[in-house]
Amino acid sequence: MDLKEYIIQKSKEINIDIIGFADCKPLLNIKDYLIYKEKENIQTEFEEKDMEKRIDPKLTLPSCKSIIVLGISYNVDYNEKTNYKLKGKLSKSTWGLDYHIVLKHKMEQLVERIKEVTDFEYKYFVDTGPLVDRELAKKAGIGHYGKNCSIINQDYGSLIFIGYILTDLIIESDEKSIEEKCEDCNLCLKACPTGALEGSYRFNPKKCISYLTQTKEKIPYELRPKMGTKIYGCDTCQLICPKNKDVSKSRHIEFIPTNNKGYMDLEELLQISNREFKEKYGYMAGSWRGKTILKRNAIIALGNMRNKESLPLLINLLKDTNPMIREYTAWAILNIDKDYGKTIIEEAMYIEKEEEVKKEMECLLKYFFTNLSNNK
Repeated sequence: MDLKEYIIQKSKEINIDIIGFADCKPLLNIKDYLIYKEKENIQTEFEEKDMEKRIDPKLTLPSCKSIIVLGISYNVDYNEKTNYKLKGKLSKSTWGLDYHIVLKHKMEQLVERIKEVTDFEYKYFVDTGPLVDRELAKKAGIGHYGKNCSIINQDYGSLIFIGYILTDLIIESDEKSIEEKCEDCNLCLKACPTGALEGSYRFNPKKCISYLTQTKEKIPYELRPKMGTKIYGCDTCQLICPKNKDVSKSRHIEFIPTNNKGYMDLEELLQISNREFKEKYGYMAGSWRGKTILKRNAIIALGNMRNKESLPLLINLLKDTNPMIREYTAWAILNIDKDYGKTIIEEAMYIEKEEEVKKEMECLLKYFFTNLSNNK
């Protein structure tokens, strides 16, 4: 029996869109880039800190001989409108059921099918593993890097979720040289709202809106307006990419946003309890960050809408128990109406009990009335 062909056939039966195979040699091609990121301090808190673990599969599974790399498309068509008065955008990556659940289930099914014909040692990961999954995908022949550093598959484009299974099986690798196909196109570089794409195949994750909507670190003032009304994730560089036109659409109904329609009701998000949040949004991939971070993003979105009708809602949040919420609320109020906001923030500072929040409000007033004025 040809084990590789058997695995490919079973993956199709499980409805896995893409499959490829790689050996377990270290991912040396990406080491220089990882060193660059470390030197430039543009690593994120979500990345494995041990560089060797990021490139050497055997540090995760010492018996590793082959890696099965899988991909499923989340490029679903959906255009239903929502009637939310104040709405924030969600990335397609969190439209439907949490992709970690979907892809892990398919990987578990594939593992069980393989176990029916041979016993083997394995470890599998979706997004949370130490290795650079995009580099594994490239090595396994799943696709090539776009200039936006996404992996682009010939049939499904770049809107794909990637998972991998480290195994001690001996399987022929699909490793082959896949030419980069972006040529002279630089639409993604031009479209990136924050300039996170600092050049072809050069990506600064700390400026990426997708990262900004997830981090607990303080978001720089100058990047907040560029986030627009995005509550979780960002699809800008992928939606403009020509390689995502005329590709096969996702067949996975789990990713159809029947519950949220691709948006969140901002007014609701700012007022619901943690329990209500988990009940309504706990199924989404983006819910892993919890209500507070998404609530912060909603406040930024309201600030960027610059609708004065939102001011009463925001002013009420200056009494929120969470200091971070009070700080971002001050920014949003000033961004909507800095003159009126100055009075509101000064009153809030008078009753504010935490010195750090007071200092932040002072910095915001200086930023809006000194720095921004000088830049006009």
